[in-house]
Amino acid sequence: MKIAMVGQFPPHIGGVGVHIHSLSKELVKQGHEVYVITYPHKDIKDIDGIHVIGTKGINIPGLRGMLFAINARKELEKLIERENIDIIHGHYLFPAGWAAVKAGKSTGTKTYVTAHGSDMFEMYKKQSYTRPLIKKVLADADVVLAVSNALKDEIISTRIPKIEEKTRLHWNSVDIDKFKTTKENQSKFRKELAHLFNIAADKPVILFIGNLIKRKNVDLLLEAKKQMETKANLVIVGDGPLLNQLKEKAEREYFDGNLDNVYFTGSRRDVEDIIPSCDLLVLPSFTESFGLVLIEALACGKPVIGSDVGGIKEIITEDVGLLIDPNDSKDLANAIDRILGDEELMEKFKSNARNRAKDFAETKLPYDELN
Repeated sequence: MKIAMVGQFPPHIGGVGVHIHSLSKELVKQGHEVYVITYPHKDIKDIDGIHVIGTKGINIPGLRGMLFAINARKELEKLIERENIDIIHGHYLFPAGWAAVKAGKSTGTKTYVTAHGSDMFEMYKKQSYTRPLIKKVLADADVVLAVSNALKDEIISTRIPKIEEKTRLHWNSVDIDKFKTTKENQSKFRKELAHLFNIAADKPVILFIGNLIKRKNVDLLLEAKKQMETKANLVIVGDGPLLNQLKEKAEREYFDGNLDNVYFTGSRRDVEDIIPSCDLLVLPSFTESFGLVLIEALACGKPVIGSDVGGIKEIITEDVGLLIDPNDSKDLANAIDRILGDEELMEKFKSNARNRAKDFAETKLPYDELN
């Protein structure tokens, strides 16, 4: 069969792109032909047997989504006509999902859409101008997929006609062959940190990986670092609109004598080589539909801490990590101290982590047509 995906895809960085890549590779492995229509980028190229098509246009803040919706729909309709596509799959309800259902309706092609979280928890709830667009996507899609039960419940609560019967749970997956800790990679990133920042090698490493946006709540992690009893390095991997603000806060608090050993690396494409070097990964988000980085850390045998919200609490069990209140920095500080200060607890979490990740190791294909 021929399947067209729409959404963020490498070389763009992000969880949606990882999800599309995993699905596409599995489809190619099973003998299907996959095309991905993604955002403009100068380095667009086919990878892993997947045909990648970059849209036209420029990335203008505020207009990026709307431009992609329009241009992706055009590219998709041309692709359907040229290649006789069997299935369309839009990832993220707007703009990719909108482009997918519009093209699907105009060409009579079956359309799946996947909600990835912030499209419902942020855009739908907080941006009134996008709500009608998202409701239309949910109404017009043939099948709606959600990456966690929390997100599935949120979609069903819209009460769109027939929404419950066509909405399904479809977990993200992790490549446990790619994400694992070995003798070769467990100290690789620490050596790089020592070279770049003269990082204290005798202190444990607490790791955050993600977009530096308000929803990810990295400020709470800085506040918790000030309140911790354990001396540790905090490494923040990622980029985003809050990068400079967070850097400035860390620098200001450092000169005030309140905060030290905080390091910002910027965006990275080698997280599979970064996670093995840490002792603990933290995801303190206000909202999170799933938390892909958590299962990547678990696959590497690492304890995790995450907010008691959304899909995070569906991943973190009492055998692999701790849940915290995303509004309470002291709660986070205590959780970090508890894990780093209790060798028995640390070993318990580490020994169970990879087995928990294996629950998400299979890339399941959600398409009725393949069953």
